[in-house]
Amino acid sequence: MNQLLGDLIKVMTLERLEMNLFRGESRDIGSPQVFGGQVLGQALVAATATAEGRVAHSLHAYFLRRGDFNSPIVYEVDRALDGKHFSSRRVVAIQHGRQIFNMSASFQSPETGLDHQIPMPDVPLPETLPDLESYYRGMADQLPPAARRMLELKRPFEFRPVRPPDFLRGDKSAPLNHVWFRAVEKLDVDEALHRCLLAYVSDFHLLDTALKPHAVSILSPQLVIASIDHAMWFHRSVRVDDWLLYAVDSPSASGARGFTRGSVFARDGRLVASAAQEGLIRITA
Repeated sequence: MNQLLGDLIKVMTLERLEMNLFRGESRDIGSPQVFGGQVLGQALVAATATAEGRVAHSLHAYFLRRGDFNSPIVYEVDRALDGKHFSSRRVVAIQHGRQIFNMSASFQSPETGLDHQIPMPDVPLPETLPDLESYYRGMADQLPPAARRMLELKRPFEFRPVRPPDFLRGDKSAPLNHVWFRAVEKLDVDEALHRCLLAYVSDFHLLDTALKPHAVSILSPQLVIASIDHAMWFHRSVRVDDWLLYAVDSPSASGARGFTRGSVFARDGRLVASAAQEGLIRITA
């Protein structure tokens, strides 16, 4: 297996300390704190381990404090409900004796029922688009060292944006973003882990969409940006090692907060998941 992808699977494999208590490692992805998607994915792994035979269909999470990637994170799961068809779990992530994150998640036994969805946007296929890394390489000498380190780190997912990113000027544009993504190699893992990995990668490309109408670059030294909350709904079976389209929009920004929504489509047009996030986007003097 690809080394980066194998390491991500390792990060998502938690140590079980007790029936409802888990411990996870962190990784430095170039940001000053633990990547929010990592905590989100690990919390879903912990909750999933206590909901045998059921798959996650929704989660609602809050990021409370910055995580320290030099120390482990402990996840405590509360088994709130095990009903006939649904299970409800609450997860609290603890580091250095304080809560840094909490999440509620709901699980369901497989069922059939009414079925409809919105259509997938008509965008170019991923094979026709450059990888995001090619844009980084083309402007690396113009970026400050901290930004260059964050952007040039190899990742276990590849991203192919429909529109070329503008890291330097931050030109004004509509609050829309379309990005194809997939894991860098095929994964022989179960559906539950694919959903946890989708939770991990769903934290990319959301908040920067809220900056587009304001000509603010995500690399601006005057920008303070951080996730506040994150919600997801898993609609249909998903594999993160096949191409997925992330269609993101930002309906509103106000009060130093930006709100974004994302729809995740499989290559065959199925809507497999939806996400929503509000985050801090504060401009300092």
